Amino acid sequence: MSIYIKEMRAFLSRLLLVLFCTSILAHAGTNPSWTTPIAPFQIADNFYYVGSQDLASYLIVTPKGNILIDANLVSSPPQIRASVEKLGFRWKDIRILLNGQAHFDHMGGAAEVIRETHAKNMVMDGDVSVAETGARTDFLSPSPNIPTYPRVHVDRVLHDGDTVSLGGVTLTAHKTAGHTRGCTTWTMRAHLPGEPAGTTRNIVIVGGVSFWSEYHFVATPGHPVSYPGIGQDFQHTFAVLRGLPCDVFLGAHGEYFNMLSKLKHYPQDGPRVFIDPAGYRDFVADAQKTFELALHKQQAAAAR
Repeated sequence: MSIYIKEMRAFLSRLLLVLFCTSILAHAGTNPSWTTPIAPFQIADNFYYVGSQDLASYLIVTPKGNILIDANLVSSPPQIRASVEKLGFRWKDIRILLNGQAHFDHMGGAAEVIRETHAKNMVMDGDVSVAETGARTDFLSPSPNIPTYPRVHVDRVLHDGDTVSLGGVTLTAHKTAGHTRGCTTWTMRAHLPGEPAGTTRNIVIVGGVSFWSEYHFVATPGHPVSYPGIGQDFQHTFAVLRGLPCDVFLGAHGEYFNMLSKLKHYPQDGPRVFIDPAGYRDFVADAQKTFELALHKQQAAAAR
């Protein structure tokens, strides 16, 4: 009887995984760059890109084990694992899993990564409930734009300014809320291959600044704010991002930092192609302008 129960549980687990993958792949089907593999590459001495053509995932290697930032879609862990192993590192050496936001395209694969590696899952306050309910408590849920994913336990709740350290590497978590309540921008310092010994660069990994028509920053008839303080959160986020020193500009999506275009020059210039402080400033300024235009439009509608 116990063998039968175990077999049924295994079957149901596989069935649920297939259903989750089918749902998410259908949602992501219009953007094949989310699931198309790309050869992994080095960004800094101990820092690597292991994501797809657009969904970014980053591996930080330390003597005490490794850190993975973003598990991406439910279907992504095999692709991320293949990239990690292609670089010569062991999948089971991942000790910590971090993320930039709790949407399905960045945390959908978290439960699988943790099941396979036993990594500690660390999530910014504001996104903890979303992660542990598989997006069912997202402020936009239920919505076709917010697919659910396997629930995942959070081992450490992060707060703005907290640091995560392992094997001599330290990352700082900056709460840049709005896109999600706990959206997180990560920063660290690292040495780039080919640069003088002792020289380190400021690396910024933007968690997300976008929104769409479902986001309501101002209450209008029939549409309350998406969550109390969302407009102020976005404004705070842009102030934080403007104040971060940035040499190497990265993000939760490759499109944020024009990754594919920069990779065309990678064979000649190496990781230095990602040194782009001007591109970072332009990205933040453009995102803030887009937000302010939407805010003013909603304010005008509310005043009618």
